[in-house]
Amino acid sequence: MGINTPSDIAAELSIGPTDRHMVRVFIAADGVEIPMDFMPDEAEEIARELMAAAQACREK
Repeated sequence: MGINTPSDIAAELSIGPTDRHMVRVFIAADGVEIPMDFMPDEAEEIARELMAAAQACREK
């Protein structure tokens, strides 16, 4: 499955700080839980990439 492959999978997304000063992105779907922890600098880079992708979608 790639970026442009449609999917009917539903998932919940939670994002927040942990008690270890990391940013956690937590994905839960169909009995699967995926916790991903990032250093603050990495989380800011991900946020910039999300903003750039959103802007690119607006420009199409």
